[in-house]
Amino acid sequence: MTTPQWLSIATLAGMMGLFVWGRFRYDVTAILALLAAIALGIVSPKQAFSGFSDDIVIIVGSALVLSAAMQRSGLIERALGFVGGHVKRVRSQLMVLTASVGLASALVKNVGALAMLMPAAVQMAKKNDASPSAFLMPMAFASLLGGLMTLVGTSPNIIVSRVREEMTGQPFGMFDYLPTGLGLLLVGLIFLRFGYRLLPRERRATATLGEALDISSYVTEATIAPGSPAEGETVREFVERHDRDIGIARVLRAGIRTVPAAGLVLHEDDTLILTGAPDALERAIAGDGLALVGDDRERPKGSEGDAIGVIEGVIGASSVLIDQTAGRMRMQERYGVNLIAVSRAAERLTRQLGETKLSAGDVIVLQGPLPLLPDRLRDLGVLPLAQRPLRLGASGRSWLPLIVLAVAMAATAAGLVPVAVAFFAAAGIVMVTGALPLREAYEAVEWPILIMLGALIPVSDSLRTTGASDLIATRLADVAATLPPWGAVALILVAAMAVTPFLNNAATVLVMAPIAAVFAHDLGYRPEAFLIATAIGAGCDFLTPIGHQCNTLVLGPGGYRFSDYARLGAPLSLLVVLVGTPLVMWAWPLR
Repeated sequence: MTTPQWLSIATLAGMMGLFVWGRFRYDVTAILALLAAIALGIVSPKQAFSGFSDDIVIIVGSALVLSAAMQRSGLIERALGFVGGHVKRVRSQLMVLTASVGLASALVKNVGALAMLMPAAVQMAKKNDASPSAFLMPMAFASLLGGLMTLVGTSPNIIVSRVREEMTGQPFGMFDYLPTGLGLLLVGLIFLRFGYRLLPRERRATATLGEALDISSYVTEATIAPGSPAEGETVREFVERHDRDIGIARVLRAGIRTVPAAGLVLHEDDTLILTGAPDALERAIAGDGLALVGDDRERPKGSEGDAIGVIEGVIGASSVLIDQTAGRMRMQERYGVNLIAVSRAAERLTRQLGETKLSAGDVIVLQGPLPLLPDRLRDLGVLPLAQRPLRLGASGRSWLPLIVLAVAMAATAAGLVPVAVAFFAAAGIVMVTGALPLREAYEAVEWPILIMLGALIPVSDSLRTTGASDLIATRLADVAATLPPWGAVALILVAAMAVTPFLNNAATVLVMAPIAAVFAHDLGYRPEAFLIATAIGAGCDFLTPIGHQCNTLVLGPGGYRFSDYARLGAPLSLLVVLVGTPLVMWAWPLR
């Protein structure tokens, strides 16, 4: 073994040690590894930053933007909410949730699909007086399996596609992963349908700030727009269609306020005083196309280009709002913000927002230009609450992100444009059209992931340039020489699965995919099966909460402990190896 080979392997081993130690975040660890590789001479200064121009960085960043646009549209969440309203048993709801998040993960990045559907899962659990822990970890695992079905479902698929293109000149297509990914998803769903009982039932999430403050019912004001599903419904039909999660306190018609009798028919331009939890109000306003009162007011001068957002706060003891109404305060004219919701403990508010006299301790939601909101809170004497998911008045254009995503996927599947170009263009379209505001688009991009990818690409490539990957693959081939063909595929799958809890899954593929390709060449096999096995192994970390973002995402809301993941994840990992190996060999013959 030559000195550069030793240095390359030592650099990667040191990087893995830092990942396991956890002292530095993964992007910082990747930067340290790149700097070490440059200092040791195994990566030239000229090639040090080539990773940041790689198509992988563009594809992953664009996929994250598209995922955020899909999440903001609420389409999948509303569809699931409709289905969930007709499914009452916990096991049936679990099947609906896991299947939905699995299929959604084929369209958007799996962590985005999981984030979209988690609120619906928590809502279902509350209605059944059950712990969300019964739903959330199985959903996280289903999202990992669903991400294996398409090129954009998860980062490992994108990376192994590039490795195959470098080896054969032909990248993996959008749906080349479908035979293996769909088979594993179906098997996984069946297992999770029964295996969720392995999870402790007493797990509960720590109470959120909103729960601690008992912010359970806001009052807001919205107008029925033309073409709204609410037009022509009775008050009873409207409330029942929204599962009684919201109520109508008053109806204003032609300036006359009426008590809403159950049989009162709603008309266009009626203004409804709605009560309910923030998420329920958001679903009703977005789903029915209602217009929040104040949305059409003129914006303050100088803020025309700023994104509009909402912020939640508590009226302080010295606030200028105490004993005032929003109408009397002329909040839009004087402060450039709109009062769009109010919550008061132990009291049901029924008046229009502009006529509601505010009190100390009221929780209010203000809407306005985002750069202005912090200063306006201070001017009004309102204390901001810790950030909570609150999207009142901030819903995107529902169908546009889905249409744009479908066109991008069709264009890449047909080979009309490269994946990077299609998804970069799609991300640009959802931003230009306003389906996803620029601020939210930049927030959706996980910059640490992109930094890690850009830094690790030249580091992992040093294995190839120094010949270390050939050496490692040869040693693995010596071990596999005594194994049958399925044993060689299983060896790569298990190796990737064993490494990914300690590395980020993308980092695992960057290291393992070149080794797997050379390994296949040394054994005289085609590389596709081994690359697919690498992607599957790297995408299936079911043993820890830190190996994949999906697992981390449900850790707090589910109230899980570190050891809970292995209880459900260990048998699922074994199942993936047993089922995945023959599936890979069937879909991608070795010869």
